[in-house]
Amino acid sequence: SLIATILLYAGVALFCGCGHEALSGTVNILQTYFEMTRSAGDVIDVFTMIDIFKYVIYGVAAAFFVYGILLMVEGFFTTGAIKDLYGDFKITTCGRCVSAWFIMLTYIFMLAWLGVTAFTSLPVYMYFNLWTICQNATVMDGTNLCLDLRQYGIVTIGEEKKVCTSSESFFKMCDSNELNMTFHLFIVALAGAGAAVIAMVHYLMVLSANWAYVKDACRMQKYEDIKSKEEQELHDIHSTRSKERLNAYT
Repeated sequence: SLIATILLYAGVALFCGCGHEALSGTVNILQTYFEMTRSAGDVIDVFTMIDIFKYVIYGVAAAFFVYGILLMVEGFFTTGAIKDLYGDFKITTCGRCVSAWFIMLTYIFMLAWLGVTAFTSLPVYMYFNLWTICQNATVMDGTNLCLDLRQYGIVTIGEEKKVCTSSESFFKMCDSNELNMTFHLFIVALAGAGAAVIAMVHYLMVLSANWAYVKDACRMQKYEDIKSKEEQELHDIHSTRSKERLNAYT
Protein backbone atom coordinates (compact mmCIF):
# COMPACT_ATOMS: atom_id res chain seq x y z
CA SER A 1 0.00 0.00 0.00
CA LEU A 2 2.85 2.37 0.78
CA ILE A 3 4.53 1.78 -2.60
CA ALA A 4 1.21 2.15 -4.43
CA THR A 5 0.43 5.38 -2.54
CA ILE A 6 3.81 6.90 -3.39
CA LEU A 7 3.36 5.93 -7.04
CA LEU A 8 -0.18 7.34 -7.07
CA TYR A 9 0.86 10.66 -5.54
CA ALA A 10 3.80 10.96 -7.94
CA GLY A 11 1.64 10.18 -10.97
CA VAL A 12 -1.18 12.51 -9.97
CA ALA A 13 1.29 15.30 -9.14
CA LEU A 14 2.98 14.98 -12.53
CA PHE A 15 -0.32 14.81 -14.38
CA CYS A 16 -1.93 17.74 -12.57
CA GLY A 17 1.11 20.02 -12.37
CA CYS A 18 2.47 19.46 -15.86
CA GLY A 19 -1.01 19.26 -17.38
CA HIS A 20 -1.98 22.59 -15.88
CA GLU A 21 1.16 24.33 -17.13
CA ALA A 22 0.85 22.69 -20.55
CA LEU A 23 -2.72 23.97 -20.89
CA SER A 24 -1.56 27.47 -19.97
CA GLY A 25 1.18 27.23 -22.58
CA THR A 26 -1.37 26.07 -25.16
CA VAL A 27 -3.48 29.16 -24.48
CA ASN A 28 -0.46 31.41 -25.05
CA ILE A 29 0.44 29.61 -28.29
CA LEU A 30 -3.09 29.87 -29.65
CA GLN A 31 -3.33 33.56 -28.79
CA THR A 32 0.16 34.53 -29.93
CA TYR A 33 0.79 32.52 -33.09
CA PHE A 34 -2.67 31.46 -34.27
CA GLU A 35 -4.22 34.85 -33.40
CA MET A 36 -7.18 33.33 -31.61
CA THR A 37 -9.23 35.32 -29.11
CA ARG A 38 -11.77 34.40 -26.49
CA SER A 39 -15.37 34.46 -27.66
CA ALA A 40 -17.60 37.05 -26.03
CA GLY A 41 -20.60 35.93 -23.98
CA ASP A 42 -21.39 32.39 -22.90
CA VAL A 43 -20.10 30.72 -26.08
CA ILE A 44 -18.11 27.57 -25.35
CA ASP A 45 -14.86 27.80 -27.28
CA VAL A 46 -11.46 26.14 -26.92
CA PHE A 47 -10.39 28.59 -24.19
CA THR A 48 -13.50 27.79 -22.14
CA MET A 49 -12.79 24.07 -22.52
CA ILE A 50 -9.21 24.61 -21.35
CA ASP A 51 -10.48 26.47 -18.27
CA ILE A 52 -12.84 23.56 -17.56
CA PHE A 53 -9.95 21.09 -17.86
CA LYS A 54 -7.96 23.17 -15.37
CA TYR A 55 -10.79 23.00 -12.82
CA VAL A 56 -11.03 19.25 -13.42
CA ILE A 57 -7.32 18.98 -12.68
CA TYR A 58 -7.84 20.80 -9.37
CA GLY A 59 -10.59 18.35 -8.44
CA VAL A 60 -8.53 15.31 -9.45
CA ALA A 61 -5.58 16.47 -7.35
CA ALA A 62 -7.72 16.98 -4.23
CA ALA A 63 -9.80 13.81 -4.69
CA PHE A 64 -6.90 11.43 -5.16
CA PHE A 65 -4.92 12.99 -2.34
CA VAL A 66 -7.76 12.01 -0.01
CA TYR A 67 -8.31 8.65 -1.72
CA GLY A 68 -4.66 7.69 -1.31
CA ILE A 69 -4.87 8.38 2.43
CA LEU A 70 -8.06 6.29 2.68
CA LEU A 71 -6.42 3.35 0.94
CA MET A 72 -3.40 3.57 3.22
CA VAL A 73 -5.63 3.61 6.30
CA GLU A 74 -7.63 0.66 4.98
CA GLY A 75 -4.43 -1.30 4.44
CA PHE A 76 -3.19 -0.57 7.97
CA PHE A 77 -6.52 -1.51 9.54
CA THR A 78 -6.69 -4.75 7.57
CA THR A 79 -3.17 -5.69 8.61
CA GLY A 80 -3.93 -4.82 12.23
CA ALA A 81 -7.16 -6.81 12.19
CA ILE A 82 -5.38 -9.91 10.89
CA LYS A 83 -2.44 -9.65 13.32
CA ASP A 84 -4.67 -9.00 16.38
CA LEU A 85 -7.38 -11.43 15.34
CA TYR A 86 -8.01 -12.70 18.86
CA GLY A 87 -7.51 -9.43 20.68
CA ASP A 88 -9.79 -6.47 21.13
CA PHE A 89 -9.56 -5.62 17.44
CA LYS A 90 -11.46 -8.20 15.38
CA ILE A 91 -12.67 -8.35 11.82
CA THR A 92 -16.28 -7.29 11.46
CA THR A 93 -18.81 -7.57 8.67
CA CYS A 94 -18.56 -3.82 8.14
CA GLY A 95 -14.81 -4.13 7.63
CA ARG A 96 -15.28 -6.80 4.98
CA CYS A 97 -17.86 -4.62 3.21
CA VAL A 98 -15.45 -1.66 3.27
CA SER A 99 -12.71 -3.80 1.72
CA ALA A 100 -15.05 -4.99 -1.04
CA TRP A 101 -16.20 -1.40 -1.65
CA PHE A 102 -12.60 -0.20 -2.02
CA ILE A 103 -11.89 -2.98 -4.53
CA MET A 104 -14.86 -1.95 -6.68
CA LEU A 105 -14.05 1.77 -6.40
CA THR A 106 -10.39 1.24 -7.26
CA TYR A 107 -11.35 -0.80 -10.31
CA ILE A 108 -13.61 2.03 -11.52
CA PHE A 109 -10.82 4.58 -10.94
CA MET A 110 -8.40 2.38 -12.87
CA LEU A 111 -10.75 2.42 -15.88
CA ALA A 112 -11.13 6.20 -15.47
CA TRP A 113 -7.36 6.70 -15.48
CA LEU A 114 -7.09 4.55 -18.59
CA GLY A 115 -9.48 6.98 -20.26
CA VAL A 116 -7.49 9.95 -18.96
CA THR A 117 -4.29 8.43 -20.33
CA ALA A 118 -5.88 7.92 -23.74
CA PHE A 119 -7.25 11.48 -23.71
CA THR A 120 -3.87 12.93 -22.69
CA SER A 121 -2.23 11.22 -25.63
CA LEU A 122 -4.27 13.40 -28.02
CA PRO A 123 -2.44 16.71 -27.30
CA VAL A 124 0.85 14.80 -27.34
CA TYR A 125 -0.03 13.59 -30.85
CA MET A 126 -1.02 17.11 -31.93
CA TYR A 127 2.17 18.69 -30.63
CA PHE A 128 4.21 15.89 -32.14
CA ASN A 129 2.73 16.74 -35.54
CA LEU A 130 3.53 20.40 -34.99
CA TRP A 131 7.06 19.56 -33.89
CA THR A 132 7.49 17.34 -36.98
CA ILE A 133 6.36 20.15 -39.27
CA CYS A 134 8.90 22.46 -37.62
CA GLN A 135 11.66 19.89 -38.15
CA ASN A 136 10.70 19.27 -41.78
CA ALA A 137 10.48 23.01 -42.51
CA THR A 138 14.15 23.44 -41.65
CA VAL A 139 15.19 20.44 -43.75
CA MET A 140 12.99 20.94 -46.83
CA ASP A 141 13.49 24.45 -48.15
CA GLY A 142 10.82 25.86 -50.42
CA THR A 143 8.10 23.47 -49.22
CA ASN A 144 4.94 25.10 -47.90
CA LEU A 145 3.69 23.08 -44.92
CA CYS A 146 0.64 24.15 -42.93
CA LEU A 147 -0.98 23.23 -39.65
CA ASP A 148 -4.74 23.78 -39.75
CA LEU A 149 -6.57 23.71 -36.41
CA ARG A 150 -9.80 22.68 -38.13
CA GLN A 151 -8.52 19.15 -38.65
CA TYR A 152 -8.24 18.71 -34.89
CA GLY A 153 -11.69 20.11 -34.13
CA ILE A 154 -10.30 23.04 -32.17
CA VAL A 155 -12.16 25.57 -34.33
CA THR A 156 -15.23 25.26 -36.53
CA ILE A 157 -15.09 24.55 -40.25
CA GLY A 158 -16.02 28.14 -41.08
CA GLU A 159 -12.97 29.52 -39.26
CA GLU A 160 -9.58 29.31 -40.86
CA LYS A 161 -6.91 29.24 -38.23
CA LYS A 162 -3.70 27.84 -39.66
CA VAL A 163 -0.01 28.59 -39.66
CA CYS A 164 2.17 27.80 -42.67
CA THR A 165 5.90 27.68 -43.15
CA SER A 166 5.68 30.66 -45.48
CA SER A 167 4.64 32.95 -42.60
CA GLU A 168 7.04 34.59 -40.17
CA SER A 169 4.96 33.64 -37.13
CA PHE A 170 5.51 29.96 -37.91
CA PHE A 171 9.28 30.21 -37.56
CA LYS A 172 8.90 32.32 -34.43
CA MET A 173 6.70 29.62 -32.93
CA CYS A 174 9.14 26.86 -33.87
CA ASP A 175 12.09 28.77 -32.43
CA SER A 176 10.29 29.65 -29.21
CA ASN A 177 10.98 27.75 -26.00
CA GLU A 178 7.27 27.84 -25.24
CA LEU A 179 6.41 25.27 -27.90
CA ASN A 180 9.17 22.91 -26.85
CA MET A 181 8.31 23.27 -23.17
CA THR A 182 4.56 22.72 -23.71
CA PHE A 183 5.25 19.62 -25.80
CA HIS A 184 7.45 18.07 -23.12
CA LEU A 185 5.01 19.04 -20.35
CA PHE A 186 2.26 17.10 -22.11
CA ILE A 187 4.61 14.12 -22.42
CA VAL A 188 5.35 14.22 -18.68
CA ALA A 189 1.62 14.57 -17.94
CA LEU A 190 0.99 11.47 -20.05
CA ALA A 191 3.67 9.61 -18.11
CA GLY A 192 2.03 10.73 -14.85
CA ALA A 193 -1.34 9.41 -15.99
CA GLY A 194 0.32 6.10 -16.88
CA ALA A 195 1.93 5.98 -13.42
CA ALA A 196 -1.51 6.52 -11.86
CA VAL A 197 -2.85 3.56 -13.86
CA ILE A 198 0.01 1.39 -12.59
CA ALA A 199 -0.72 2.57 -9.04
CA MET A 200 -4.39 1.62 -9.43
CA VAL A 201 -3.38 -1.85 -10.66
CA HIS A 202 -1.00 -2.16 -7.70
CA TYR A 203 -3.78 -1.12 -5.33
CA LEU A 204 -6.08 -3.74 -6.86
CA MET A 205 -3.50 -6.44 -6.18
CA VAL A 206 -3.02 -5.24 -2.61
CA LEU A 207 -6.74 -4.95 -1.90
CA SER A 208 -7.46 -8.35 -3.44
CA ALA A 209 -4.73 -9.93 -1.33
CA ASN A 210 -6.07 -8.21 1.79
CA TRP A 211 -9.56 -9.44 0.95
CA ALA A 212 -8.27 -13.02 0.66
CA TYR A 213 -6.43 -12.69 3.97
CA VAL A 214 -9.51 -11.27 5.66
CA LYS A 215 -11.68 -14.06 4.28
CA ASP A 216 -9.30 -16.74 5.54
CA ALA A 217 -9.01 -14.97 8.87
CA CYS A 218 -12.79 -14.86 9.23
CA ARG A 219 -12.99 -18.59 8.58
CA MET A 220 -10.26 -19.20 11.14
CA GLN A 221 -12.05 -16.96 13.61
CA LYS A 222 -15.29 -18.91 13.18
CA TYR A 223 -13.41 -22.19 13.53
CA GLU A 224 -11.74 -21.05 16.73
CA ASP A 225 -15.04 -19.82 18.15
CA ILE A 226 -16.73 -23.15 17.41
CA LYS A 227 -13.75 -25.03 18.83
CA SER A 228 -13.78 -22.98 22.04
CA LYS A 229 -17.52 -23.53 22.45
CA GLU A 230 -17.11 -27.28 21.99
CA GLU A 231 -14.28 -27.35 24.51
CA GLN A 232 -16.40 -25.39 26.96
CA GLU A 233 -19.31 -27.76 26.46
CA LEU A 234 -17.05 -30.78 27.00
CA HIS A 235 -15.65 -29.15 30.13
CA ASP A 236 -19.18 -28.47 31.43
CA ILE A 237 -20.24 -32.05 30.70
CA HIS A 238 -17.15 -33.41 32.47
CA SER A 239 -17.78 -31.15 35.46
CA THR A 240 -21.42 -32.21 35.62
CA ARG A 241 -20.54 -35.91 35.52
CA SER A 242 -17.91 -35.41 38.20
CA LYS A 243 -20.46 -33.77 40.45
CA GLU A 244 -22.96 -36.55 39.80
CA ARG A 245 -20.39 -39.20 40.69
CA LEU A 246 -19.42 -37.30 43.82
CA ASN A 247 -23.06 -36.99 44.88
CA ALA A 248 -23.69 -40.68 44.15
CA TYR A 249 -20.65 -41.66 46.21
CA THR A 250 -21.78 -39.43 49.06
